[in-house]
Amino acid sequence: MTELPVVPAAVNRPRKPDWLRVKLPIGENYKHVRGLVDTHKLHTICESGNCPNMGECWGAGTATFMILGNTCTRSCGFCAVATGRPDPVDWDEPQRVAEAIHLMKVKHAVITSVDRDELADGGSIIWQNTIRAVKALNPDTTLETLIPDFKGQKENIQRVIEAAPEVVSHNIETVERLTRQVRIQAKYWRSMEVIRTLKEGGMRTKSGIMLGLGEKKEEVIQTLKDLQANGCDVVTIGQYLQPTAKHLPVHRFVHPDEFAEYKEIGYTLGLDYVESGPLVRSSYHSEKHVFAGLGRKEWEASR
Repeated sequence: MTELPVVPAAVNRPRKPDWLRVKLPIGENYKHVRGLVDTHKLHTICESGNCPNMGECWGAGTATFMILGNTCTRSCGFCAVATGRPDPVDWDEPQRVAEAIHLMKVKHAVITSVDRDELADGGSIIWQNTIRAVKALNPDTTLETLIPDFKGQKENIQRVIEAAPEVVSHNIETVERLTRQVRIQAKYWRSMEVIRTLKEGGMRTKSGIMLGLGEKKEEVIQTLKDLQANGCDVVTIGQYLQPTAKHLPVHRFVHPDEFAEYKEIGYTLGLDYVESGPLVRSSYHSEKHVFAGLGRKEWEASR
């Protein structure tokens, strides 16, 4: 008699709660942004990162552009962006990004990139060219740049500073204890040094943390303290969502009340703007993060 194959037991994963439900992407603005991205052969972290807010943001006519291709040289345990050998640098990309932003007529744009560790400059020259191209064609558009750590090379970070975007963000992603597991090739204190270098260069600085990877409450608070001590102005805190079965599992789904508590703690520590909630991502509501003191004023008014 033929034996039936043994079916493995289902993996015991936490069930996604109701507060993490998102709307499907619909509407004319969504179609317009979709068309621009396709026409200009652009990459967006909205798609590559499986962002849960893509429908909302694209429906509002905004998107976060990802430069330097859509293949990353790093293999972070949380990230949905493909890992491998990237294509050669596309030197025409900065102008295409600038033109797309011009056609979208957005007041605030966000640009990020993959890590390009194989490049001597880490991709910083394309970064500088992109920022300058966007500003030249869109002088009234404010700009946030979400940059990699450039392996901590200050000359590469300086290129971004010299291009003078309104906000420069570099995500710490998780607490110190989990960094080696979550970010693999990155280093917690190197990222803190990047933020300090940006601040010393006169930038408005920003970073982001994911929750639900096994961090402890006191570790989250310590990370907020470390960010504030190293000159971070804006912090975003959101729920980690496992992109595929190959990525790190969700340890737990953090309740909205806990996110609200971290927001309160962040302001009491002296941070200028704290965006904290289950669906918060680095570029979510980023147009608000340009203005110094706005977050604190809103928080104080709500007390």
